[in-house]
Amino acid sequence: MNHNIYLVRHAHSVYTPDELHRPLSERGETDTKRVTQILKEEHIDYVYSSPYKRAIQTVQGVADFLRVNVLIEDRFKERRLAKKPVADFTHAITKVWENDSFFFKGGESNKMAQQRGIQGLMKVIEDHPGKNIVIGTHGNIMVLMMNYFNEAYGFQFWQELDMPDIYKLTFTNSRLIEVTRLWK
Repeated sequence: MNHNIYLVRHAHSVYTPDELHRPLSERGETDTKRVTQILKEEHIDYVYSSPYKRAIQTVQGVADFLRVNVLIEDRFKERRLAKKPVADFTHAITKVWENDSFFFKGGESNKMAQQRGIQGLMKVIEDHPGKNIVIGTHGNIMVLMMNYFNEAYGFQFWQELDMPDIYKLTFTNSRLIEVTRLWK
């Protein structure tokens, strides 16, 4: 049975250290209209999101169009890099991608974050067989989920993502058979 998962990286946000409540920027809010327009054509059945405000805001227009609630799934939240903010983000993120078992104190390794994300993804697939499902999420966890199925989706791929971005993953049961970028 085929079904599609639409991984939506959140739109541009206003930086605050409050991960949970960080809102979209004006540009991000504008881009969500385009996200909605693209996904209106995809016959979506369910809309899921990370609990982070910016991810919810990015897919809220799709849920409103469908007249459904955004279903919150904690396993789609962004990977935790460290307990405290890191001094050099570029160095830190490069290090965790170079060694998928490495993690900073209080953070998640790539393997840990990937396992969490895949558990959420497989649960959604299991709960809604044959359905088209939008998942509002974040760049790192999105790429880690894609990487689980194909190692070509790695650090460089993550660096090239747009904000927002949309990837349609077509599955037969739980086997990924095709990936299509919808955001252009």
